[in-house]
Parts: sequence; C-alpha cells; structure tokens
Amino acid sequence: MNLSSLDLNLVVALRALLEERNVTRAGQRIGVTQPAMSATLARLRRHFDDPLLSRTGSQYELTPLGAVLRDRAATACDVLERVFSSQADFDPRTDTREFTLISSDYGAAVFGVALARELHEVAPGVRLTFRQTSPSLLENPGALLSTVDGLLLPHGVLDGFPAVELFTDRWVCLVADDHPEVGDELTLDDLARLPWAVYQRTYDAPVTRQLSMLGISPEVDVSVPSFHLLPPLVAGTRRVALAQQRLVERFPAPGVRTLPCPFPAVPLQEALWWHPVHTQDAGHLWLREAAERVGRRMVA
Repeated sequence: MNLSSLDLNLVVALRALLEERNVTRAGQRIGVTQPAMSATLARLRRHFDDPLLSRTGSQYELTPLGAVLRDRAATACDVLERVFSSQADFDPRTDTREFTLISSDYGAAVFGVALARELHEVAPGVRLTFRQTSPSLLENPGALLSTVDGLLLPHGVLDGFPAVELFTDRWVCLVADDHPEVGDELTLDDLARLPWAVYQRTYDAPVTRQLSMLGISPEVDVSVPSFHLLPPLVAGTRRVALAQQRLVERFPAPGVRTLPCPFPAVPLQEALWWHPVHTQDAGHLWLREAAERVGRRMVA
C-alpha cells in the first residue's frame, strides 16, 4: 500500500460506516449526503474485496473483516487527529488542549487528583480526561498508547516505552476490624485459607504474582474492577485484600484495618508511560514536566 495514493477521508468514512452500521447515519455523522456515502461504501468494498456490512433482516451487521477494521479505523483516526493537531509551541497560560490519560481508579485518585489541581492552577484552559484501564491493555500497548497522552501504570507490567517516574507506594493487607480469626498480624497460612477480595485486572496488581511464587493461590471470593471497592468488601467479612497504602490512607473505610503483609512485598513504583511519537511534542513535554513536579512533591 502506497500511503501517498491513499485518500485519508476514506479512513474517516470507514470508521463512521463500521460504527454506525448505517449509510444514512454515517453520512450525517461526517457531513456528507447519503448517495455520496453509498458511493464511498462501494469504493471501500472494492478496496478490501469484502462487503464490510451485510444485511441481516432489516439491519446491517459487520462482516468478520469489518469487525477487525472497526477498531483499527478508530485507532487510525485518533492517531491522525493527534498528528495534525501537533504544535511547535505550547503556552499553558492560553492553550486549550485536552490531555487523555489511561489509569486505574487508584492512579486517578492518588496521583490524578494532584495532577488535575496542578494543571488547573498553571493552565486554566487545559482539560484533563481519565479513561479506565482495559482488560485488553497488554494485547497491543503500542496502538493504545499512540491514541492517548499516557498511561499511569506501575513498573513490572509494561516495557519498551519511555516513562517518567512518579512515586512509590507499598502494599498492605486489609481485614475487618472484628475479624474473628485474625489478631494483630497476618500469617502466610491466613492468606492461604481465608477468602479474598481482589482487583480483577491483575496486570495493575503485580504483588499477586508474588503470592504465586510463595505457593499461595488465593481463594477468590469476589473480584472487582476498582481498588476503591476492596475495603467495603472486606468490612464485616472473613475476607482479606491487598491494597496500596496511599489509597487506604487517603480514603479510610469504616470497619476495616490495615496490617503489614506477612511477606516482603515488592513496593509499587508508579510511572507515566507514553508512546515515543509524543516525545518531541511541545504540549506533551510540558505535561510530562508537570507530572514529574507533582510526583516529586508526593515523594517529599
């Protein structure tokens, strides 16, 4: 494929058609007439040698190739938008750029709040958007990172991308205040026999891998997509959970106490990761410097 011969408008039209699955709505979405969009669909079908959309009853469904292209077209549009919105200069006092970061609820609460406060004070027109981490994060991290400004994630999960170090945290165990079987300390035997509440996206909780290395397979009683939900799921139960100390201290939960881990849990080193395509971008460089400042204050 020779990109110089490619009409980039086709990428926008392809995304609209595959997401709307309707020629009329797709045309309305990108501001072209229904006949023009029908002609574009025919052109795309010839290019891919595939119907892309096939009629099922009164509706259109994506073909297998269409389903693949839907996500790829969305990623391509996001990348193109970032390419053509790049700037040689960035003035935080007047710019109205939007930065998007992917993060767990932990990263957004512990670091994102402080970062948002920093941006509000020094760049009043800049907007900050947080998106939840996805179970498919590690399937193609490069494609994902190319469509956003960064990813808040601890070391030990991602590699091969530039990162700014932010802060460290340590893991603590959570049990109910009135737990009938746990006193002033937990043992490895307790961790092996008690039911667990766990964060279900294990790539953001690498300490769970350490349990496996100790020969402990947690008896998972409940799993949730949010670290904030762990304390209330522990209160008043026999469950145990692992959580980050900074999160627990910032959002104390009634009926829950923290105990040291009965094994040398590796501390969590949080970082801001980005795709190399953003490295020389003036606005992105400013964002990384702001994140680094916030991280230093958290360490101090």
